[in-house]
Amino acid sequence: MMMAKLTDNDHLPAARTLVDAAVIAVATAITASAELTDGGKTIDDHQVHAERVAQLATFARAAEELVAYCERQAGADATAEAQSLAFAAEVVHKLRSENEAAPDLLALGTSLDDPALLELMRAGLSDAHVTALGANVLDARGAHATVLEDQIAAMTRDQFRTFARTEIVPIAQDMHREDHLVPEELIGKMAGLGLFGSSIPEEFGGTDMGLLTMVVLTEELSAASLVAGSLITRSEILTRALAQGGTDEQRQAWLPRIATGELIVGICVTEPDIGSDVASVQCKATPGELDGQQGWFIDGAKAWATFAGRANILALLARTDFDEPGARGLSLFIVPKDPHIGHSFVQEQDGGGSITGNANPTPGYRGMHSFTLAFDRYFVPDANLVGGEAGLGRGFYLQMGGFAAGRLQTGGRATGVGQASLEKACNYALDRRQFEQPIAEYQLTQHKIGRMSTHVAAGRHLTYAAAVEMQEDERAPTGARLGAAVLPAMAKLFASDVAVWVSQEAQLIHGGWGYSEEDPVARYVVDALVLPIFEGVKPILELKIIARQLLAGS
Repeated sequence: MMMAKLTDNDHLPAARTLVDAAVIAVATAITASAELTDGGKTIDDHQVHAERVAQLATFARAAEELVAYCERQAGADATAEAQSLAFAAEVVHKLRSENEAAPDLLALGTSLDDPALLELMRAGLSDAHVTALGANVLDARGAHATVLEDQIAAMTRDQFRTFARTEIVPIAQDMHREDHLVPEELIGKMAGLGLFGSSIPEEFGGTDMGLLTMVVLTEELSAASLVAGSLITRSEILTRALAQGGTDEQRQAWLPRIATGELIVGICVTEPDIGSDVASVQCKATPGELDGQQGWFIDGAKAWATFAGRANILALLARTDFDEPGARGLSLFIVPKDPHIGHSFVQEQDGGGSITGNANPTPGYRGMHSFTLAFDRYFVPDANLVGGEAGLGRGFYLQMGGFAAGRLQTGGRATGVGQASLEKACNYALDRRQFEQPIAEYQLTQHKIGRMSTHVAAGRHLTYAAAVEMQEDERAPTGARLGAAVLPAMAKLFASDVAVWVSQEAQLIHGGWGYSEEDPVARYVVDALVLPIFEGVKPILELKIIARQLLAGS
């Protein structure tokens, strides 16, 4: 049977039909999987399948958000509509393929076998459709024309796109290649623009931009440099912990100074032997007295404490009660220190306490330096226990609340890296000639660019939707909704994978020059590799956050 050719006007209705079918199929799979795992209680007996469900649900939600954006624009973004059809078709195809492999587990039966649905799927996946989409993206040199309905977010995007291109792009490559710390001048400029106070209320000196605006500006900064886009992550995590569980005195004391950039934050959660299992933290805080002041002595090690050398304060998770198992024995401390430049430091106190730090060499994500730290009876006053006495044993929950915002921001960071890779690939393909024509004119190049752009767009709109829902949930008088709890994790999961894949595809389009550290695309590749790891490594997000909540239905 010949496949009917769809016109441009048909793209969005076809995408909606495909997405609706995908959403129903995912709901069916979740219901069957919830029964299989007793509402997620036995998820560890079915980890491979739980990962499958988490990925399918994430893909379907990304497709749904891309289609919903196109519908709100009512025909104003033809490229996005073509992308929505291509991606929705990929999702349906993925669902059908996974159901072929595990029909008893997903229980989709023949729900995706309708001939009309298959025709739409094939149209969206067709070489002609994806190649034509790629040609249009190439004509725009990879730039996107996403409309932001939020005017503040739109103005912020324009402002920080200009800032990133004038202030960050000129130094980004040298910062990476020479492993230089982020220049103080850049930190000062970003502080002057209110970046470190983007989630801090105005009453504490912040700009309180809102989560969508925070994600958008992060995307623009990360397109220039992942390091620059990551500078505010640590302050974001601590300020949310203070907002949710700090005392009034602590908010007054710390938030204004964080907002102005006077205090740069480092996060100390991971330990050399403790990664994703945060509740098993062993670094301890023992109550004691120093020079007549009551407080806590910190002993133990921390790992992957990014920017901990330059930081003035560390948000440190430590065990304050060894009789309480797991998370209930953990508390969160604000640990002051001097800023140190370089790859190693020793911070000593008059009372004999010390912090010793050594940076871990990494292939990418340079410019901030991630440290392994050793604490030896390092004294912290009582006032620095987040939440005071009421904060004892609540550190894990305060930290995790901050990490939800960190995951959301990582969706923005990943989208920025993916967008930068796409634009770099388009520019190179248009300018590079082989066999007497630009490589952009070859069908395979156009097809690759079409798919790359589609996935970047899907990740962008999933992340934007997560920001909007998380903001609405924070303002709601009732408890968190399922979408607001899961979406930041989905955004981080999906957009990070997209950044890895798209940056590697961009590198291949560059050929041999893409392997040279002189070219930014090589930086995009090694920077992207960290995205599925930090703020919740990929398998943990899939199993412990997304799948567990989907299968529990809460």
